[in-house]
Amino acid sequence: MQTQLPRLQCQFTLELPKIPEEIRVEAEHMAKEAYVMTLLKHGFISSGRAGRLLGMQRLDVIELMGKYGICVFAPQTTEELQQEVAESLALLEQRKS
Repeated sequence: MQTQLPRLQCQFTLELPKIPEEIRVEAEHMAKEAYVMTLLKHGFISSGRAGRLLGMQRLDVIELMGKYGICVFAPQTTEELQQEVAESLALLEQRKS
């Protein structure tokens, strides 16, 4: 059974001169993108969820993460990285055999 997630509506008011519709739409899209990327950066959502919220494929989200300076890989300790390298090297050796 899927749990219904709470909905969040963000609103803010800016006093601006009349701007063309296409610029308003672009600005709103960029604001939503920045909001979603901030949630992703701080670990509140996954890249898959970010993709669904932004209507894009997960690989496109990963590319967008670079634009926002978000590391694709979770932070790891030196020991965790060394373990991952050791496991990768062992797999390579197995495939050579």
